[in-house]
Amino acid sequence: MTHQSDHRAYFFKIDTTIKKIRNALQKQLNEAGFDLTVDQWVLTDHIRRQPGVSQNELAELTFKDPPTVTRIVDLLEKKGFVERTAAAGDRRKFNLFLTNKGNELYDKAFPVVAEIRRKGWGDLEETDYQHFVRIMDSIYNNFS
Repeated sequence: MTHQSDHRAYFFKIDTTIKKIRNALQKQLNEAGFDLTVDQWVLTDHIRRQPGVSQNELAELTFKDPPTVTRIVDLLEKKGFVERTAAAGDRRKFNLFLTNKGNELYDKAFPVVAEIRRKGWGDLEETDYQHFVRIMDSIYNNFS
């Protein structure tokens, strides 16, 4: 028996929308002169909001595999934006913090990110956002 959702390609719609947003954000970051990829921004944003987050926690928060997070953090560290500090009681675990340079980058890049968010949201209202979150959470939870 078929269900009406069998023919709704919502995954494709979500995926293409995400790609469109990522491309627009990367273009804006490049045009603004930031040496930063979207993935580097995502990790920087999480580290800023949760100073001391571990690499494993960061991988879980961003839904990226640990080797990818390690590679991105290595690049951010090499650029001087992030520093690793050994976790108390476990020298194999590192806590991540933005450096002064990383915080400066964040403060300068955030308006670019905010502008893309505003552009994407357009004239949608707060109730639209609430419905959007409810729907996305429902789809997410259906796979949990």
